Amino acid sequence: MEKNLSNTLWVEKYRPNNLDTYIGNEHLKDKVSAYLESGDLPHLLLYGKAGTGKTTLAKILVKNIECDYLYINASDENNVETVRTKVKNFASTMGFKDYKIIILDECDYITPNAQAALRNLMETFSKHCRFILTCNFVERIIDPIQSRCQSFQVIPPSKKEVALHIHNILKEEGIASKMDDVAGLVNAGYPDIRRVINSCQRQCVDGLLVVDKQSLVESDYKMKLMEIIKKENKKDAFKGVRKLLADSQVTDFAELYKLMYDEVDSYGTGHIAECILIIAKYQLSDSQVVDKEINAMAMICLLYTSPSPRD
Repeated sequence: MEKNLSNTLWVEKYRPNNLDTYIGNEHLKDKVSAYLESGDLPHLLLYGKAGTGKTTLAKILVKNIECDYLYINASDENNVETVRTKVKNFASTMGFKDYKIIILDECDYITPNAQAALRNLMETFSKHCRFILTCNFVERIIDPIQSRCQSFQVIPPSKKEVALHIHNILKEEGIASKMDDVAGLVNAGYPDIRRVINSCQRQCVDGLLVVDKQSLVESDYKMKLMEIIKKENKKDAFKGVRKLLADSQVTDFAELYKLMYDEVDSYGTGHIAECILIIAKYQLSDSQVVDKEINAMAMICLLYTSPSPRD
């Protein structure tokens, strides 16, 4: 069997270039259209869950406005030196066009000191340079930066919209598929569209979409887990989580720790930093303990009993 070994990632090949092909977030399209028509925009802060279209929306803006732009992935370049050299040099030098835009993707990874330096640059070069910041956790962005930006929450498209997008990609690639398999992939990766597309590309074999059913079972338990975690009744939640892990026969808990981190904003409102530290502690101890399930349950219990507005 020959898998799809194309060097081109579908997530980039089929990234929307304009608002007509951008899926979901109808509430933002009028605002973005107005910016594109005027050719001007304020500093923007786009926040929301991973893989839901924040970076795509930022790139649509810079590709459709007459400007020079710089893209930086702040998860890789997140220190003061990056801000003071790379960002400052671009903002301060003459360009081919009168207008400049700097995209700082995943800017919640930028250190507090670097954010303070960034705030100063946003003020200094505001006449001819705009910043578009994207992040998963808006709470990690310092208030002085938030106050200088127009903030928009990027909401995941519906599962139906994502499934249609995947169907169109498969059709364009000449890949045969079953709607049940597409729906399974969407359910497994939702709301992370990037993850769904990457998973779909990996599972195309000899012109067919051949879905790994076991991966769908594992993803199903993750969705059920989050539903249980969000319950008000703690006693029922503890019993439900324990039974779910046993019934699902989970042996590799790496994905569980990643899931709890990715979804921390949905259950850890008001104490996200504490939750992340708890997850990191138990993820580290996972490789050192004899019973990994007990270790994972200890983490979940501690996360669920942390102070929150729910209590």
